[in-house]
Amino acid sequence: MIEVAIGQKVPNFTLPSSNGHEVSLSDFLGRKVILYFYPKNMTPACTQEACEFRDAFDQITAVGAVVLGISPDSLASHAKFTEKHSLPFPLLSDEDHKVSEMFGVWQLKKLYGKEFMGIVRSTFLIDEQGILVEEWRKVRVKGHVANTIAGISES
Repeated sequence: MIEVAIGQKVPNFTLPSSNGHEVSLSDFLGRKVILYFYPKNMTPACTQEACEFRDAFDQITAVGAVVLGISPDSLASHAKFTEKHSLPFPLLSDEDHKVSEMFGVWQLKKLYGKEFMGIVRSTFLIDEQGILVEEWRKVRVKGHVANTIAGISES
């Protein structure tokens, strides 16, 4: 599988969404897309990140961008997470992690001495033509949304 790289067109993909519809990247041509990958719904850091994107949503949409969250969680889990935290953007379910692999964020992780495959928290900015213009890998949640918004303004 070919991983996406800055300056290249991101291949189209389609995933089921928390809003009950399938969402394709191509649906957003003509708009900037903030695509953020996170490990798991309802965990502290993932909740903080989602809520920070929610709180900045008006600022993000004001510059013509959309937010899409992706994790390997089920649609049922996404629906609960979206409802509990009033998320105004869709969460996409990548249960087979094909899109996560395409972005190189499905990796071997270690926690408490155990190894497992999972999402490495990362965010990508895709421009109006579908070109990857910025990436933030191995994200620390604190201050990340502000950095992403600054990236939108600069691109």
